[in-house]
Amino acid sequence: MSGTENTKALLEEEARSLLEPLLERKGRGEKLSPRDRLAIPAQEMPVQDPLERGKNVSEVALGYGEPQARLEAERCLGCKNAPCIKGCPVQVPIPRFIAEIQEGNFKAAVDVVKETNLLPAVCGRVCPQEKQCQLECTVGKSLKNTAKAVAIGRLERFVADWEREQGRVTIPPVKPKTGKKVAVIGSGPAGLTVAADVAREGHEVVMFEAFHKPGGVMVYGIPEFRLPKAIVRAEVDTLVGMGVRLETNFLAGRTRTIGEILDDDKFDAVFIGVGAGLPKFLGCPGENLVGVFSANEYLTRANLMKAYDPDRADTPMYRSRIAAVIGGGNVAMDAARMALRLGAEAVHVIYRRTRDEMPARAEEVEHAMEEGIIFNFLRNPNQILGDDQGRVTGMELQQFELGEPDASGRRSPVAIPGSAYTFNCDTVIVALGNESNPLLSRTTENLKADRRGRILVNADQKTSLDRVYAGGDIVLGAATVILAMGEGRRAAASINDLLA
Repeated sequence: MSGTENTKALLEEEARSLLEPLLERKGRGEKLSPRDRLAIPAQEMPVQDPLERGKNVSEVALGYGEPQARLEAERCLGCKNAPCIKGCPVQVPIPRFIAEIQEGNFKAAVDVVKETNLLPAVCGRVCPQEKQCQLECTVGKSLKNTAKAVAIGRLERFVADWEREQGRVTIPPVKPKTGKKVAVIGSGPAGLTVAADVAREGHEVVMFEAFHKPGGVMVYGIPEFRLPKAIVRAEVDTLVGMGVRLETNFLAGRTRTIGEILDDDKFDAVFIGVGAGLPKFLGCPGENLVGVFSANEYLTRANLMKAYDPDRADTPMYRSRIAAVIGGGNVAMDAARMALRLGAEAVHVIYRRTRDEMPARAEEVEHAMEEGIIFNFLRNPNQILGDDQGRVTGMELQQFELGEPDASGRRSPVAIPGSAYTFNCDTVIVALGNESNPLLSRTTENLKADRRGRILVNADQKTSLDRVYAGGDIVLGAATVILAMGEGRRAAASINDLLA
């Protein structure tokens, strides 16, 4: 048994030893008091050994076993006011699905989740629950430690994985066909959510995807070690089972315009959920040197085109010795950890604030540190340096200190005069976020967008055009999977009202 397997087995055995007495008490008709539940220890997520996982792209987090899931579920107080639901952008009935886990009814639990969320295996892995549903959890507040809140996301992942692994995935019911047609542009989280909710009402749904595989950012942006692509495909297959039709290699605005889709192809409504795929850059000298990448390109090559598997993929990938990733968000963590797995001897994260201000999930930062990623805080490039062949040789880094808080409440970095120095590296990956691709706003007459290319919508996700709705990153700018899904749910409700 490997060290990873041994750790997982020990965690499950420890949970079993604590769970069995609780189940015996419940079997005698005793009820667990809030004090009993608050005394149950939060369950640790088993993960791959850091030295092992830095050399493979297999999933890092291994998921709860059954005893861990049931013991963690027993920590839930079942609050009648359900503050956790208020923190969920898609309003998953959290206490109800956790109550089913407490009774060992895992299929019933996942069916409850799917009442509002058809992507539970995805959300359970990549949603920032610690800033949403778990932030509102009464258990975390009672213990005065939000990190000790009930692990709602891990429980959601558990029941979704259990259903898939047991071969018990069921297709949600669909109402009789209405004869109405809806086009969904983009197969990311927002698009998949709209497709599901509109298909449930009996409307015909055709989903158009620019890439050769569906899934949007979940496929091209999030690495295999955080979100296995087979899981995304399984979630998409559920939609296909509901009657949703997929058309890949379809670039809306080029293959067909929105006007042509509506008028010539006779669709009754269109949803635009194409994401925010236009990367931001530093705007400093040297960004055109060989060895400088946007995180978008770097991750797309690695994830969608499987550059991490050179024996079976023909995707060319730049070989790095010392890679530097600029940024402090989840995408920066993904890029840094992927560079390590692609063979870099050393990977540095360059961030102009401190760890406390990093927008990345704490779990992702901790995993990166465990794997040996080096963090250079209070630094930012003045310029990227190159040799006479136009290849990266390093950067001039400026040192900073934190000053007064900016408009977002974070303390602003202030340059320290005379502190710039040369940092040696051969690869620079820029992970500063994304903006909206202006293709659709430029090819669709009267479709209003702001100066950053984000499509403007009202409270019902309706655009400036009749029968055209939008949501997700093309409206929000780069956001999270679950926020995009929340916008998708609102848009789907509006479309269903329109077609009723």
